[in-house]
Amino acid sequence: MSRRVAVLMGGWSAEREVSLVSGAAVTEGLRQAGYDVRAIDVLREPRHLLDQLTPAPEVVFNALHGRWGEDGTIQGLLDILSIPYTHSGLLASALAMDKPQAKLVFERAGIPVAEHVVVSRRQLAAGDPIPRPFVIKPMNEGSSVGVHIVRNGANLCTLDDDWHFGDRVMIERFIPGREFTVAVMGDRPLAVTEISTDRGFYDYDAKYAPGGSRHVVPAQVDPGVYAEAMRLALVAHQALGCRGVSRADLRWDGERLYMLEVNTQPGMTPTSLVPEQAASVGISFPQLVAWMVEHAECDR
Repeated sequence: MSRRVAVLMGGWSAEREVSLVSGAAVTEGLRQAGYDVRAIDVLREPRHLLDQLTPAPEVVFNALHGRWGEDGTIQGLLDILSIPYTHSGLLASALAMDKPQAKLVFERAGIPVAEHVVVSRRQLAAGDPIPRPFVIKPMNEGSSVGVHIVRNGANLCTLDDDWHFGDRVMIERFIPGREFTVAVMGDRPLAVTEISTDRGFYDYDAKYAPGGSRHVVPAQVDPGVYAEAMRLALVAHQALGCRGVSRADLRWDGERLYMLEVNTQPGMTPTSLVPEQAASVGISFPQLVAWMVEHAECDR
């Protein structure tokens, strides 16, 4: 008898639409792998989700992206229900999603990060907190949602009225150079992908729109840099306490690699990087999602 798996998707974050695409792909992949799958579009009503999870599935595949889905919120609920779920647990999810806290963990583990400060929107409007160019990031969003680059010669930055990501923002020194990403599967870094785009930086549209970015896997870079990117991704995965699959994003300025962030719920869409890296080392999409289900855990 096939195992019963519930795929959580959708949600109500800024990444809802991407999550729906990820969830649909995961649902199909798990069915191809022989699982009994039920897709659940998660609403902002706990009772609805509890009803959908009754009777309890054997495993939850968490295909939610963004706040509430990958910041420890859903993970805590599933821990209470004692239902094993894919990806990282509550603490690792919360740490990775909070960018300043994640940087503290990286620094303690000896991983280079870009200089950064946390300021209020009022302080940002009063003047540049650090020398330009710099990057403005919400404290706890994913998929480059809300990210702005402030370059030399640009006007004083004031966030628009449609900024919905809180009063505190992280200001990070912009690292010029090449962008790399590394998926970690358990204790195994899979590959290094170089990402390039004509959009100026790897923003939300570059990540998910067809043709928005170009991926080269394996990245054509010095073997020493390649090996160091793989090592840093695994160290970051372990330092945060991640489990299952994660994906580390790094920048290479020609001399040094810098860790940008670790995604504990990496995308599983047709253009996503983790399935692409898995395929490059001989792991099909159904095999990838099946591995994730078989390695699901919860904190009982």
